[in-house]
Amino acid sequence: MILAGGALVIAGLLFYFAGDKLRWFGHLPGDIRIEKPGFRFYAPLASMLLISAILSLLFWLIRKFF
Repeated sequence: MILAGGALVIAGLLFYFAGDKLRWFGHLPGDIRIEKPGFRFYAPLASMLLISAILSLLFWLIRKFF
């Protein structure tokens, strides 16, 4: 639990200080954005699939080598 919290803090600091270099994230083809007067909908489907693939690969590598 403590390690997971520490990892979240580190990830948050990375996004805070390197946020200007990650502007492409959330604007990938496949992210759904609908904006109308009085209504805004955003579904980052492609971004979440990318995160899922990266985390799956990371956890697979951790299981394989440890």
